[in-house]
Amino acid sequence: MATEFEIVREFEVDATPAEVWEAITHGTGGYLWPMEPPEPRVGGAAAFGSTVTAYDPPHHLVTRSEDVGFPTQSANQLEHLIEPRDEGRRAWVRYVHSGIFTDDWDNQYDGANRHTGFYLHTLREYLTHFAPRPVTFAQVNGPEASRAPDAFDAVARALGLPDDAADGAKAAVRGPGGRTLDAVVDYRDRYFVGLRTDDALVRFFGRNHWGAPVGISVHDFAPGADAAANEAAWQDWLNGVFGQS
Repeated sequence: MATEFEIVREFEVDATPAEVWEAITHGTGGYLWPMEPPEPRVGGAAAFGSTVTAYDPPHHLVTRSEDVGFPTQSANQLEHLIEPRDEGRRAWVRYVHSGIFTDDWDNQYDGANRHTGFYLHTLREYLTHFAPRPVTFAQVNGPEASRAPDAFDAVARALGLPDDAADGAKAAVRGPGGRTLDAVVDYRDRYFVGLRTDDALVRFFGRNHWGAPVGISVHDFAPGADAAANEAAWQDWLNGVFGQS
């Protein structure tokens, strides 16, 4: 049965409204994934076949799609409202994700709601530590075995994260090829892990909680970063966690 949903977040960030606007329109690879920027007008085209329904830079952006291409969802709307704080040196953001889920509503909503918190945290990390540096984006998914209920626990063990390594902790994690990565654990709960190095944001997604494979995304801000090399390295690492060649 089709049922509407709405997910709302509000936060402040150490970035100007113009910097937030640039991130959500042209810099999505820095915290989400690369997308075509919306056409700068009401009625313009936006990512994934959506349409711009509000466009007032750097304060208000709404995009909406009535055909999202997924059997579990029939409408999708994203709204960003941005206001200045501290005489424009900082910004307050209200984010609203709404639409219609057509199947498995509880599971779809839980996944979307929890992912929203992680993605918006990553946006703040990007704005605070890396914007406007160019980004090289890579993402990989684990093998079928990473759908298991305890799969994300295996990822944390493979990284070498202590059980008490909470947000803000420094950690020497075991990365691809046996390399040690000096990182800050900028986000951690039972669903997600976020690591920040001097040149990258590496995000781990426990999508096994929603019946999907575990995933990793790499937002690499190092000069000359190689997306294909990052994908190959982290795919090999993730396959190794689950005993796949």
